[in-house]
Amino acid sequence: MIQALKGVRHLTSSTMKQAVSELSVPVPWGEIRGKVWGPGHGHPVLCLHGWADNCGSFNTLIPLLPKECRFVAVDLPGHGRSSHRPPGILPIFASYLMDVRRVIDALQWSRFSIIGHSMGGNIGGMFSALYPDMVDALVLLDSYGFFPTDVKEIPGLMRQGLDELIQFEKKKEEKKERVYTYEKAVERLLAGNQSLSEQSAKILLERGLVEVEGGFVFSRDFRINLKNVARTTMEQCWEIQPRMQASVLVILAENGLEKTFAEPKRKQFTSALLQAYRDRNHTVVTVPGDHHVHLNKPEVVAPFVSDFLQTRVLSSAGPVPTSKL
Repeated sequence: MIQALKGVRHLTSSTMKQAVSELSVPVPWGEIRGKVWGPGHGHPVLCLHGWADNCGSFNTLIPLLPKECRFVAVDLPGHGRSSHRPPGILPIFASYLMDVRRVIDALQWSRFSIIGHSMGGNIGGMFSALYPDMVDALVLLDSYGFFPTDVKEIPGLMRQGLDELIQFEKKKEEKKERVYTYEKAVERLLAGNQSLSEQSAKILLERGLVEVEGGFVFSRDFRINLKNVARTTMEQCWEIQPRMQASVLVILAENGLEKTFAEPKRKQFTSALLQAYRDRNHTVVTVPGDHHVHLNKPEVVAPFVSDFLQTRVLSSAGPVPTSKL
């Protein structure tokens, strides 16, 4: 069954224990795809995946979360089944904020919650600060909500990103897309993502591969591998973070980003951000696991997220209009 709302396509199917729908939101260069769980009248929750992942990142977690919620997990552009951005464009962080606006406008959400993993958490943190009246709760899964950069490093990173795009475009004209067997595609994904279990890799590849003659190619836009030229300094974070009005839950993995960014300068930045959340009476917890613990072992993360949504959102929420999707 396909229903329409401001151009949104919504295809409903039944999978295992819970009905899941495929979502398509038209954008100027194509579409943003995603998946939907939960009743139309449920409290709206937008789920944003991490860098190089896709909305399958939430496949194992969402079935363990409150059934009173309407979860929409999207493939950010250049990821999963969503369209790649037009040729000649260097993907920048701010573009993802506009993508969130496009999706929530299409869904007609005026107030909602966000669950974001890694990069998705940084998108959620910045969006919550820019639109504090729209976001009532924010869950950061192995993410700090912001990713500050030492101001002295920014010129070099910007130049690197610009040069990489030029080189990428030159090589793309010469190179053919590499075709893999399914087994080799799994091996490649695992080699580049040490925190993924084999089962989690296969979940991500459900939306991360496209079948072609002779095998499979990765669906993601490899421009996402290029250096991001849009950076936020620590000073900017200090100005932006207090603008958030949402309740915040930060769930860190013992062997996740805290271990990855353990060098003193980076640790100084991240520790300051975490302390700022604590000072504003937000919740910061650490769980055993690695960067993809929410996908590998969702039962470790789900109790914290469920309790947070129940106490901070669902228990105080008024009636939610039934979704037209």
